[in-house]
Amino acid sequence: MALSRRHLLAAPATLAATALLPGPLLAAVAAQTSTLPDLSDWEAVRAQFALDPAYLHFASFFIASHPTPVREALEGYRRAMDANPFLVVERAMFEDDAHNLPLQVCTEAADYLGGEAVEVSLTRSTTEGLALVYHGLPLKAGDEVLTTVHDHYSHHESIRLATTRANASMRKIALFASSATASVDEIVGNLKAAIRPATRVVGITWVHSSTGIRLPIREIAAMLRGLPSPPLLVVDGVHGLGATDETVATMGADYFCAGTHKWMFAPRGTGLVWANAANWARLQPLVPNFTELESYKAWAEDRPPSGPANAARMTPGGFHAFEHQWAMAAAFRMHRQMQRPRVAARITAMNDQLKQGLARLPKVKMHTPRAAALSAGLVAFEIDGVSPTDIVKQLLARRIVASTSPYAVSYARLAPSLVNTPAEVDEALRAVREIAGNG
Repeated sequence: MALSRRHLLAAPATLAATALLPGPLLAAVAAQTSTLPDLSDWEAVRAQFALDPAYLHFASFFIASHPTPVREALEGYRRAMDANPFLVVERAMFEDDAHNLPLQVCTEAADYLGGEAVEVSLTRSTTEGLALVYHGLPLKAGDEVLTTVHDHYSHHESIRLATTRANASMRKIALFASSATASVDEIVGNLKAAIRPATRVVGITWVHSSTGIRLPIREIAAMLRGLPSPPLLVVDGVHGLGATDETVATMGADYFCAGTHKWMFAPRGTGLVWANAANWARLQPLVPNFTELESYKAWAEDRPPSGPANAARMTPGGFHAFEHQWAMAAAFRMHRQMQRPRVAARITAMNDQLKQGLARLPKVKMHTPRAAALSAGLVAFEIDGVSPTDIVKQLLARRIVASTSPYAVSYARLAPSLVNTPAEVDEALRAVREIAGNG
């Protein structure tokens, strides 16, 4: 339950005095944002983004352009706060459950994830979410966190910092010999073989930004559950959330961490962690929260909070860029209107088109699996004799925005998304063909 004004009325008089606020205020804020447009065709979706039309944008997974519904929600909250900063923030943060804006965001996110609002903790990024989880886990000397050589800096560093503090250990393994030819059996088998009696946590990434492979999380989770002492499963899900047709809350992860400012199109600097009540209860909070009544009451009564940790208690408090956090709800509503299966099918179709075209070029080597079940929204590749950095530079000279993967071994990446069209994919393929000398 949110830290609401209804509860605060029973709090000390100095805080309860702030209850004397105009009732229609938040309704007026909501009125500043328009209803969702018709998103029944992909050109209408593309029209929501204010991207520079002089370029073809194939790196939108890095950080999203705010689409119109999100931009209008964000600006509406910003205008309201500029006009009445105290009144708007105080009511939006501490209103009753029906009007509490952070709780509304959690409700929208939970609807998309397939869970409950009380299972969602709002963060500012995948990195922050991973840090909150790993540092919150009750690791101790002798415990091991098992991860992979394929994971991102933020995941590795979150584990390293947490295990160092707890005098626990971290171990990295390879899940596959080649990302392009990996199979579900190979991935699950290698992970199972690597688990030791001391392994308390397994940390993996759903969709790897290094190669574009998508791990079979359901199969991995089922394997872990079948072990005598199942380790906890922590998933970095940022490049799958908003790009795949999957119900996160039933996927099998114990902790699912993701930024929402990539494929979900939420405002920059927003994210979430999902876990069920039992797994939230395992954690030790790191940052004071502004969202749980018990934490406030315990402070006022000079005692530790009672009861187990929960999503609200784990949510970092303080004053953030509230307009960005509150406008997250508009992004989840936009995805609900577009329909998750339809979004995933569109992204899959264009990525399949890209992979099929690259596979026909003799000087190009793809590192992303051809199978849609083991890939998602980005394609990593090499061109013989051309460095990844030069590939991206030459594409940019042709007005195509691509990227390189920020890993020890780097590849060029093209990521067809909802801001692209099949015709743009063909244009990107022609450009790669020219750079490879096959034009």
